[in-house]
Amino acid sequence: MSNNILKHETDVWKTADLLIGAGIKQSDFPKYMMPFFALVMVESRLMRESKRLEEENGKEDMEEFLELFKLEGLGYNDFAIREGKTLKTICQNDKTFDVDFYAYIRAFDPETRYLLGVDKGTDEEKFLDISGIAGLLKKKDILFDTVKAWSEIDLTPFNNSEITTLEEHIKRRWADISAETAGEQYTPEDIIDLITEIIASKIDDNDKFLTIYDPTCGGANLLFGVEDKIQQKFNRPTKTHGDEWNDTLYALAKIESRFRNDSEIRHGNTLTSIFHIEKKFDIVVANPPYGVDWKGYKKDIENDTTERFVALPSISDGQFLFTQHILHHLADDGLSVVVHNGSTLFSGDAGSGESNIRKHFFENDWVEAIIQMPTDEFFNTGIYTYLWIFNKNKPAERKDKLILIDGSNLWEQLKKSKGKKRRQMNPDHRAEIVDTFTQFEDNDFAKVFDKWNFYYNKQSIMLTNVDEDGNSIDLNDKKSIKLNPTKLTHELNDEPQEITEFVIEEFDNEKYQSLQEYYDQVLKPKIANIDHKESNLKVISEGVTHWYDIDKETIIEDDGEQTALGCGKIVVKASFKKATKTKKEHIAITVELTKDLEKDYEIIPYNPDETTNQQNIAAFMAKYVTRPFEYLDNVIGVELNFNKIFYQPEKLRSVEKISKAIGDLEKDLKNLEAELAL
Repeated sequence: MSNNILKHETDVWKTADLLIGAGIKQSDFPKYMMPFFALVMVESRLMRESKRLEEENGKEDMEEFLELFKLEGLGYNDFAIREGKTLKTICQNDKTFDVDFYAYIRAFDPETRYLLGVDKGTDEEKFLDISGIAGLLKKKDILFDTVKAWSEIDLTPFNNSEITTLEEHIKRRWADISAETAGEQYTPEDIIDLITEIIASKIDDNDKFLTIYDPTCGGANLLFGVEDKIQQKFNRPTKTHGDEWNDTLYALAKIESRFRNDSEIRHGNTLTSIFHIEKKFDIVVANPPYGVDWKGYKKDIENDTTERFVALPSISDGQFLFTQHILHHLADDGLSVVVHNGSTLFSGDAGSGESNIRKHFFENDWVEAIIQMPTDEFFNTGIYTYLWIFNKNKPAERKDKLILIDGSNLWEQLKKSKGKKRRQMNPDHRAEIVDTFTQFEDNDFAKVFDKWNFYYNKQSIMLTNVDEDGNSIDLNDKKSIKLNPTKLTHELNDEPQEITEFVIEEFDNEKYQSLQEYYDQVLKPKIANIDHKESNLKVISEGVTHWYDIDKETIIEDDGEQTALGCGKIVVKASFKKATKTKKEHIAITVELTKDLEKDYEIIPYNPDETTNQQNIAAFMAKYVTRPFEYLDNVIGVELNFNKIFYQPEKLRSVEKISKAIGDLEKDLKNLEAELAL
C-alpha cells in the first residue's frame, strides 16, 4: 500500500489555521474538522466509483448510469454524480458559493445527510452536524475559505485501505487535543499489523466466509484495518460488524462502511444495546476503553438477561465487561485479540469480580496467549498494554496451557513522536512475536505455562492467639466466662476512671431527654473506648481481680495468688434494655473472658486435584502457621504477574569494582581541592 496518502495529513491540519485565526479553541477543532473530513472522504469515494462505472459501462445514457450507480448502495449526490460539481468546482465562484454549497450538501441521499447532520433540527440527534458547523463558520466569515481549503485535498486516487490509514492518523491527532476522549485508545497501524498477523497465523486460506466484529469500533480503524490486511493475505470473503457509542466516530465508521462490500455498523452502547442476540463471529478484535467507570448504566448491566456477564468488575473500570461480551459472541471455533491495560491481569482479590472473570476464562480454557506490548506504543497513553488472545478451539497440545510473551523490548524509536507514541514494532519485531506464538515454546522472552499456574488458594483461617508460653484461655467448651464485677477501673487519656454501677436506671434528666439518649451519647461510646490491653483495665469481683498482662500477653487472675490463665480478651459491653412487664428499662454493663481470635488468610499454590490441593494446604499450614487455628472458607483466585515472571534482577558490581570507583572519586576530590586552593 502506498504511503503517499499521508502527505494529506499535513493538508488536513492546515485547515485548522483558519480556526485558530477565528479564535476557536484547539480542544474544539475535532468538532469543526470532522464533518469536513467526512465530506471529503464521501466525495472522493463517490467520484472514484463514478469514474469506475463510467469506464466499465459508459455514461451516454445518464439515467441508466445513475440507476447503476445507486444500485451500488454507496450513497449518492445529485450535484456530484449527475452534474459533476464537486467541492472544488463550487469554490471556483465565491459569489455563488453560498447557494451552491448548501445545494451540494442537500443533494446527498437521506442516510448520508443524516450522518453528516445536514439541516438537523435542534431537538434531533446529531452525528457530524455539518449544517450547524457551517453556520458557525459563516458567522465567523470563514466558511468559504474553510471549504476551499478542504476542497484542495484530493483523495480520489486512493483506495479504502489507504483512506482508512489517513483517517487513523487524523483521529489520533484529534484524540490528543480533545477533552472528550477518556479511555479511548486509538490503535496504531503497527499494532493492527501485529493483531492481523496473529490472526493470519491461525486461519486457513480457503473460500469460507469470515465474519469480523469489533464491539468498540470507534471510527473502525482497527476493524477495517484487520479486514484489509486479511484480504491482502487471503482470498476469503469477509463481512465486518462494528458497534460504537460515540456519535461522531460512529458517523465516520458508518460512512466508511458504505464503501465496503459487506459491512454493518451500529450506533449505541454495546453493553446495554443488544444488537446481535444469538449471533456468533469468527474473529473479534477490540481495543475497549479502560479506566472508565460504568456507573451510568449499572442497573442495566445488573439486570442484563443475555447471560453474557458471569461476574462484574469494579465500577471504576468496565473493560472486562466488554471482554465477557466478546467471548459471548465469539464462535465455538473463533479467535479474538483484545487490547487491555495491566489491571485486567491482577486487579481484584480472590472472589472479586475481576478474579472470577479471569477464572471463568481459564476454566473454559479460552486464553491461548497474553502478549505484553512496549510502553509508549499508543497515541494517547504511555502505559504497558497487553494483547489477550482468546481461542475457543485450541489444538489438543495446547489444552489447559497458555504462553506469555514479553514483547516490551521489541521496538524501535520513531523519528518523530506522534502524541505519546514514541515507539513502534517493525516487521522483524512482529515476526518474532508471531513465530514465538506459533511455536508455543519457551525462549528468552516467552514462557509456556499450565493454566493452573495462575490459580491460587486464598485460605481463610481463624487464629487463636497465645501467650508467651503458648497458652490460650481455657473456656471449658464455652464461648466465654461471665464475670460478676463490683468495680471496673481503667484509664482514659491517662486519667483514672471507674465504674461501680452495672445496672443503670437513672440519668440526668436536665441534660438528656431519655435513658436511651444517655446511653447513645455517653455510656455506649465510653464503654466502647475501654481496651483490655491499653486501658490498664482491672475487673474487681468478690475476692478476685482480673487484668491483662501486656508483657506476658496473658490474662491474670488474682485471688491472693496470681495465676496466668492464658492469652484471651476481657470484653466489656453495654446494652440498652427496653422495659418489660417485670423490669424497668435499663442499661446493662457486662464483662466476660473470651479467647483472643484473629481472622487471617494465607495465599497457597493451587493444584487442580482436590485431594492433592487439600494436602498442600495442610502441609503449608503445618510449616508456616504456629498458632492454633480453624479453617474457614477457601476461595480460588486467578491472577497473572508479568513483572514477576519476566523479572530481570539488576547485576550488581563486585566489591572490588565499587572500591576502585570510590578510590577514583577520592582522588578526583583531592585534585579538585588542590585546584581550589590555588
